[in-house]
Amino acid sequence: MLRTRIKICGITRVEDALCAANTGADAIGLIFYAASPRAVTIEQAAAISSVLPPFVSTVALFVNAAAEEVNEVIGRLRPAILQFHGDESASFCAQFDMPYLKAVRVGAGMATEDLLECAKKFSAARALLFDTMAHGLYGGSGESFDWNLIPEQMRDRAVLSGGLHPENVAGAIRLIRPWAVDVSSGVEASKGVKDHAKVRKFNEEVRNADAG
Repeated sequence: MLRTRIKICGITRVEDALCAANTGADAIGLIFYAASPRAVTIEQAAAISSVLPPFVSTVALFVNAAAEEVNEVIGRLRPAILQFHGDESASFCAQFDMPYLKAVRVGAGMATEDLLECAKKFSAARALLFDTMAHGLYGGSGESFDWNLIPEQMRDRAVLSGGLHPENVAGAIRLIRPWAVDVSSGVEASKGVKDHAKVRKFNEEVRNADAG
């Protein structure tokens, strides 16, 4: 049985990171994008990272950041993987000699062929993260897209995001069978503050989907 990996993104507090880890998350996302209500400083991120138990990974998320900023986070935080959620080129993402995820924002009018082209362009990425394109936002919109657009041959390296929450994540997994799911706004009490009951329920529903 394939176990769907879980990433809880937009973590801003130590207690939320511990809740995510203790209820089954494989990774937490730390956002280094000042325009996001879920942004953290390197100091905040270091404090959060320091409490994580073994085998829970940190993902450092950037949106059109300068290379110097990315390198500073790498040097001070030592994240397990980078996530590029903006309009970064493949060469930009690859220059840091670290594993990375590339977000693909899926909007109206896009077709399966467009996603295949993205996969070809970012072939060095460990996975593509499929999120919903929302005007003026780089993630965290709470809106979903047509998950059926993700080609079957890409699903074993797909991270499904965009509009997921405890009530729909199991159905999404049964439909797509992605490598991982990623949630932020769908398990929040308010922007940047996680609802621990929702985090627990989300993780439980992922395991329920894996079981059948």
